[in-house]
Amino acid sequence: MWADTVSHTYRNSVQRAGGLPILLAPVEDEAVPTVLDRIDALLMTGGGDVDPDLYDGTRLKEMYGIDPSRDRFELTLAREAHRRKMPVLAICRGIQILNVALGGSLIEDIPKEIGSDFHSKIGQEVYETFQNVSIDGSCGLAALVGATELGVNSIHHQALRRVADGIHPVAWADDGVIEAIEADDPEWPLIGVQWHPEYLSEVADDPSRRIFAAFIANATRARVATT
Repeated sequence: MWADTVSHTYRNSVQRAGGLPILLAPVEDEAVPTVLDRIDALLMTGGGDVDPDLYDGTRLKEMYGIDPSRDRFELTLAREAHRRKMPVLAICRGIQILNVALGGSLIEDIPKEIGSDFHSKIGQEVYETFQNVSIDGSCGLAALVGATELGVNSIHHQALRRVADGIHPVAWADDGVIEAIEADDPEWPLIGVQWHPEYLSEVADDPSRRIFAAFIANATRARVATT
């Protein structure tokens, strides 16, 4: 049986930062603008793989959790949020579907293509900072977390390949995998990370809590600007 769910770690992280989390269930494309009219910012969460047909990719046995209904909904959400310059925090699958929505493509399986096996650890390790990420010192993320080297967790076997127009990478893992993105347009408050700050936020990881605090601050500014 299918269900639309979200991990309590996302809910907790948004609430902890002062926001009110609202779960969005898939609706028809024409209803998406109405949905976005009722929220101040969009959190695009992790989850299963994006259908490779959407970016002319190759279907592999390593892929899992492909959900056409969710893909369609989130593609439309991402494109409309981009059009509106709505504040977005995109996490893991979130930056992948956003990249695809704007015309980019994905690495279908990191271990198969690159050979790295440290990107996907589950269990209690999701609450630990076991992977190193290097951040462009001139980007907004570096200023936000106060560092150009960051310890993060990692729960993914796919990543950005061809980066879409309108966004650019600002952080990388040691094997070159893209770990964070920002918008080319400084008027679009986009924070996109491949790791999972919602888990690290649970154990009081300061950079992770700063990411959610910035997301809620962006949402607040957007709300004020429209009232």
